Amino acid sequence: MSDNTKDQILDFVRARYPQADIDESQDIFALGFVNSLFAMELVMFIEKTFGITIPNDELKIDNFRTANTMAELVGRLTPARV
Repeated sequence: MSDNTKDQILDFVRARYPQADIDESQDIFALGFVNSLFAMELVMFIEKTFGITIPNDELKIDNFRTANTMAELVGRLTPARV
């Protein structure tokens, strides 16, 4: 998992909630930062930014709780470069 991936995800979340001090391991759902609209924006951001498509079976809340889990999802869905 790339630190750059985590940083880009954190930048996106922090831009939405600049008053919050969010790190890569904090559960943004448990903290109350995610509503249904922001969840969809997050999915769209990840797909567009990292050039991936998130299949329906990966659209689970546990894949989006933290920047770490989102970066792991991106890593799993990014084709290996030869």
